[in-house]
Amino acid sequence: MIEFWDRHGQPVAYVDDDGESVYLWNGTPCGWISDSGVYAYSGRFLGSFDDGWVRDLRGSCVFFADDSVGGPVRPVRQVRPVRGVRGVRPVRGVRQVKPVRPVSSLGWSPLSGDQFFTQ
Repeated sequence: MIEFWDRHGQPVAYVDDDGESVYLWNGTPCGWISDSGVYAYSGRFLGSFDDGWVRDLRGSCVFFADDSVGGPVRPVRQVRPVRGVRGVRPVRGVRQVKPVRPVSSLGWSPLSGDQFFTQ
């Protein structure tokens, strides 16, 4: 299981054991990862996932995983909550075509976890 932490060290989401499905810690399904892209269940492209970093559409870092490499200085991780009961995953929409990948930034994105998944 991959766990994602934000720029404040707060636990935000995790990737289920299937290696694709992303859930918020309260159990809400919020997206999936496919071919290094992060997608909303509507099929909208949200950002990329490479080297343990989730990056927004501008290439800025939104979340990091335990094994992230490079990127900005990672904060101290806070205590992770108990995982909530996982909700039923919605049907996946047709994936939006990935835009041209921006240059990876060494800075943090201004987006919060909720903002990233609802942008």
